[in-house]
Amino acid sequence: MENLENKKNNFFVKNKVLIVILGIVLFLGFYSVNIYNKLVVLSEGVDNKWAQVDNQLQRRYDLIPNLVSSVKGAMKQEKEVFGKLAEARSHYAGAASQKEKMIAGQEMGSALSRLLVVMENYPDLKSTETVKTLMSQLEGTENRLSVARKDYNDEVKSYNLIAKRFPTSLMAKLFGFGYKDYFKIESGVEKAPKVNF
Repeated sequence: MENLENKKNNFFVKNKVLIVILGIVLFLGFYSVNIYNKLVVLSEGVDNKWAQVDNQLQRRYDLIPNLVSSVKGAMKQEKEVFGKLAEARSHYAGAASQKEKMIAGQEMGSALSRLLVVMENYPDLKSTETVKTLMSQLEGTENRLSVARKDYNDEVKSYNLIAKRFPTSLMAKLFGFGYKDYFKIESGVEKAPKVNF
């Protein structure tokens, strides 16, 4: 009888250990699935916000040739500005990655600001209806682009905060979720460009 009692106790002790181990494995499994799903949702959010930035960059690039065509005749001596705009557009068109598009966007912003400074020296040109309309559309695009960049950076911050925190950072590495890059301005862009005649 005592032997049977010992066998029962050993059976329950072994099963308790097995149940605890099974509980821990199930908990870790559910936790891993939850973290993975959260990272997928946040990563998709970042990609969605980048798509909005990309959309506004494309709108900007589509408007630039019309603006350039409208002002080119009056500003033949400003070939350098037009060359920089064309070069920036081609960099954007050839950009394969998100980072390359960010760099091309910065180049275009810089070239565009130079064009606007040059246009200040041509008051008659600024008063034509076509240029006014294009400038208004471009200004609206720049505002939308600014908002889209802010939204993108906010989404990157949310994602990176989750992906960098322990223990989520371990799961992020395990599942291949890297950190996302912020959309940063090129150094020196904050200064007004100089145009020499």
